[in-house]
Amino acid sequence: MLHYKDYYGTVNISEEDNVLYGKVSGIKGLSSYEGETVEELKQGFHNGVDEYIVDCKR
Repeated sequence: MLHYKDYYGTVNISEEDNVLYGKVSGIKGLSSYEGETVEELKQGFHNGVDEYIVDCKR
């Protein structure tokens, strides 16, 4: 499980596609992310959370 700015995200592995992926938990809507490395996955998660926060402020 990932954590950033009071949000949590799942971590899953697709062995078929050789990629890590997940989604932000506990929010209205869907914010998903993926990466080929742990660092890419974390960056995608952070970007997803930041975008969600901006959308909520609108």
